[in-house]
Amino acid sequence: MKLWVKILLIVPEHPLHPGTMGNQTMVTEFILQGFSEHPEHHVLLFSCFLSLYSVALTGNVLIILTITFNPGLHTPMYFFLFNLATMDIICTSSIMPKALEGLVSEKSFISYGGCMAQLYFLTWSASSELLLLTVMAYDRYAAICHPLHYSTKMSKAFCSMLATGVWVLCAFNSALNTGLMLRLNFCGPNVITHFFCEAPPLLLLSCSSTYVNSVMIVLADAFYGILNFLMTLVSYGFIISSILKMRTSEGKQKAFSTCSSHLIVVCMYYTAVFYAYISPVSSYSAEKSKVAGVLYTMLSPTLNPLIYTLRNKEVKAAVAKFFPFFRS
Repeated sequence: MKLWVKILLIVPEHPLHPGTMGNQTMVTEFILQGFSEHPEHHVLLFSCFLSLYSVALTGNVLIILTITFNPGLHTPMYFFLFNLATMDIICTSSIMPKALEGLVSEKSFISYGGCMAQLYFLTWSASSELLLLTVMAYDRYAAICHPLHYSTKMSKAFCSMLATGVWVLCAFNSALNTGLMLRLNFCGPNVITHFFCEAPPLLLLSCSSTYVNSVMIVLADAFYGILNFLMTLVSYGFIISSILKMRTSEGKQKAFSTCSSHLIVVCMYYTAVFYAYISPVSSYSAEKSKVAGVLYTMLSPTLNPLIYTLRNKEVKAAVAKFFPFFRS
């Protein structure tokens, strides 16, 4: 769930009747504006996006297969990494096919149902990633700050409960917000100023009141974005404090190496989200939102497996073992 702090309150000027508003018919499909304002860059963007999508799919599938078939990686940290890789695949796959289609066609149409489905899966995967990053931060806190009790704190049953809770809670949140979007009426225009279906531009197109949607989005953002970010900061505050108290430089280096990959991913993901959505209403920019959308729906899922593989000796060794052609 992205940090939509900009509340969009749109109240219709006239009473709304099912199926029509005055002489206007209800919208049955939308047009994704995408990058149509820059046609001269379409070939370059298509090549870049296709490359990112291919690397994201390949990298995350490799992470999933490596963790699944390597018993040595059946630990809490890699269990949550398995879940993160799965959500990365869902996130990028819900966006990229339509985005690539839009770059090779004159206009990118998406049906009303297709738009709502894309909104559901994007919201589900994005909010799940935020929760998973917080859970992974707690896992690193338990491992570094309470090493003697780590196996007890992060038992298999507890980890399974955390992962299931993330998937179910975020699926419910996504269903709730998508359901609220379904109750709105869209009478036209039908051009979404983005390359995928996202709540802010959709709310701007609605010809009925979006007050309830706006309130629920802010509440969800407060929980998924701000609260989770603060919890992650608190976890790393304790982690850094514990590392600084270690007597040997070797111990400090080893402890930091176990959480450095996760810390890089957290910084990268939240930077993209804050860049796009933490700003005054008056400064909202569709162009800025598109750039941030590329960062957290394409670049982040692409870099996550690379960061965890290249900076983690265990994963790197496991990948090389099961896929010899990745040996350096």
